[in-house]
Amino acid sequence: MAETLSGDLFLRDLWYMPALASSLAPGQMRREMLLGEPVVLGRLQDGALFALRDICPHRGVPLSAGRIMAEGSVECPYHGWRFKRDGQCSKIPSLTGHEDLKAESIRVRAYPVREQDGLIWVYMAARPGSEPRNEPPRPGVSTPTRWTETQRFLCGIDHAVIGLMDPAHGPYVHDHWWWKKAPRVKEKHYAPLSTGFVMTAHKPSKPVYALLGDVQTEITFELPSTRFETITGKLLGAAFKVVGMTVCTPRNAENTDVIQVFWWPGWLNFIYPFFWALGATFIGDDRKIVELQREGLKFNPNLMLIQDSDQPAIWYSRVKKAWAESVETGTDFVNPVQERTLRWRS
Repeated sequence: MAETLSGDLFLRDLWYMPALASSLAPGQMRREMLLGEPVVLGRLQDGALFALRDICPHRGVPLSAGRIMAEGSVECPYHGWRFKRDGQCSKIPSLTGHEDLKAESIRVRAYPVREQDGLIWVYMAARPGSEPRNEPPRPGVSTPTRWTETQRFLCGIDHAVIGLMDPAHGPYVHDHWWWKKAPRVKEKHYAPLSTGFVMTAHKPSKPVYALLGDVQTEITFELPSTRFETITGKLLGAAFKVVGMTVCTPRNAENTDVIQVFWWPGWLNFIYPFFWALGATFIGDDRKIVELQREGLKFNPNLMLIQDSDQPAIWYSRVKKAWAESVETGTDFVNPVQERTLRWRS
């Protein structure tokens, strides 16, 4: 059975990751495009984060072109209007006091923002001002981030997500002389999660995992685009956990940042050279193939998904649709994924 591929759709009431926490120093702010919206992301001198709509409601000038004031507000560079981190206007310098207008009655949209695990997350609500209905994802480890890589994919979020979760593209997209492996039949067990699905713990087939001895790996995916690979095992009698996270952050309908972050215990730092040498190459392979894919997508072709190798993409499309409907109708989300074993050749 074949299914068609749905078009790009930005999901709301979910957390998106625009940046690493280390990329924003106290007193700094910058524009971050998220879901096609301009967001000024900043850090006050005391370290507190804020995320505001990057448009002054007075004359439309980007607030990110202004400055952070000592008392913790953002000053617009056009007329000096100031906004607190919660979006409330705190000062309009041109007012003399005889006007009916009160500065505090004016607001710019504020987005919930979290800093955790060395990452920054911004909540994109369907209805401005609503409280988050969930929390940002966490890797489940307490170690510092050890390796990160960000690359811009010239595609919408759907093609970025599906390309990265595709289990059958490896022998072709990652066709390097030092990585070649004859395709063979694979069988993996999947189960539903709260907003996605999991490839349950299994012994990985790629030889590179042998660097870590006898290990198991579990791969999860949850909306809007968060993939965790958790590798556990023992090396020289010591138990360890390595966690890799990949997120697809939609900047707009045609540009998506793929951000990868890894955590591992310090005594495993001997694996860092592998990431330094090859990590960017693998993400770059996926980036190049979606750029090639653009040449065909210009003609708006009908696309198809097949069993079983495209089943994760089919689930992704169905989970997205179910979440979007739950947000629109205000009803509880029901995950359409059902437990299943998939088989494919790669």
